[in-house]
Amino acid sequence: TGETVTDCRLLRLESSRVIASIKKNPDMGLSMLASTSAHLHMLIQQIEQLKAHTGVQRVAEFLLEQTSARSGSCMLQLPYDKALIAGRLGIKPESLSRAFQRLRDYGVDIQQNRAVIEELRDLRKLVDKD
Repeated sequence: TGETVTDCRLLRLESSRVIASIKKNPDMGLSMLASTSAHLHMLIQQIEQLKAHTGVQRVAEFLLEQTSARSGSCMLQLPYDKALIAGRLGIKPESLSRAFQRLRDYGVDIQQNRAVIEELRDLRKLVDKD
C-alpha cells in the first residue's frame, strides 16, 4: 500500500514482463540501473545533509530546492503539508515552525503554504555556512 502527497498516476507492471523486456532490450536494464544509482546518490546526499546541517540550514536548503531562481526575491508554494516537510528533513513539526521563525532574520516569510524570500543569496549563504 502507499499514500501520495501530490496527484499522481500509478502503473502496475508484472515482474515477468519487465524481465522479458530487459532480456529483449538490454539498454532498458542499463537505464533502470542508472536511475537506481541516481536515486541512491540522492539518498546519500540527504543523509549527509542530515548529519552536516542544522535544522534551520536544512529548511533553508529545502526552500532553495523549490525554486530555479539563483538570486533576487521569489515567492513559492510549499509543495506539501508542513508535517511531511518536517519528516523529510528529519525534524519535528514544532522544530520546523521554530526554523521558519529563525529564517525571518534571513528575509523569509512563511504564511500558510506560501514562502516569500527577499534575497535568495542570503539564504544560500546560510546553507553554505559551516
